[in-house]
Amino acid sequence: MCHVIVTCRSMLWTLLSIVVAFAELIAFMSADWLIGKAKPSSSEDVDNRTGGSQEPYHPTLGIYGRCTRVSHMQLSRRDTLCGPYAENFNEIASGFWQATAIFLAMGITILCAVALVSVFTMCVQSIMKKSIFNVCGLLQGIAGLFLILGLILYPAGWGCQKAVSYCGPYASAYKLGDCSLGWAFYTAIGGTVLTFICAVFSAQAEIATSSDKVQEEIEEGKNLICLL
Repeated sequence: MCHVIVTCRSMLWTLLSIVVAFAELIAFMSADWLIGKAKPSSSEDVDNRTGGSQEPYHPTLGIYGRCTRVSHMQLSRRDTLCGPYAENFNEIASGFWQATAIFLAMGITILCAVALVSVFTMCVQSIMKKSIFNVCGLLQGIAGLFLILGLILYPAGWGCQKAVSYCGPYASAYKLGDCSLGWAFYTAIGGTVLTFICAVFSAQAEIATSSDKVQEEIEEGKNLICLL
């Protein structure tokens, strides 16, 4: 018989697992890893209402994507265009970024799988006599290691030709040059920290769902068990 067990700790772990997976996925897909040096507006980019030139803009560069500003001559305006600069894996700007993409993709795949499984932990608490919380916590720890490897390798690719075109000639491995780090990089770091927090907190979720109070509720014949 399936017993639906919901506790504050198990629910918090489930929510954190889902948030971490989405945060890492969004960061990976974003082009806002590097914010390039300011590009001055050209003489053609004139504000028709004020007669002055528009403010300089900052193009952004991701692991496989980029955002830049394109002109619409007939409409006298400029729009930001975002999309992948690499049509396939081999066109990613740096070998280090290719390795970063692999490690991040592996970590995110594991996190998404754990997030999916975590939804069903209310009904299923063990697999082959192994606690599903402990198994998921172990997988989250492994995913965190993959994420760390990817984030460590990423700055080593700042000296590639693509990064130099955005960050200036002083950009090199682990040196930003004229660039700054975008929100996607910080989100990936924050998600990695939360991944390890989830891995540790999974043990608390296991303790909460196998406590004496839960066992008493089960012995009383209750199928829906909600505890603080």
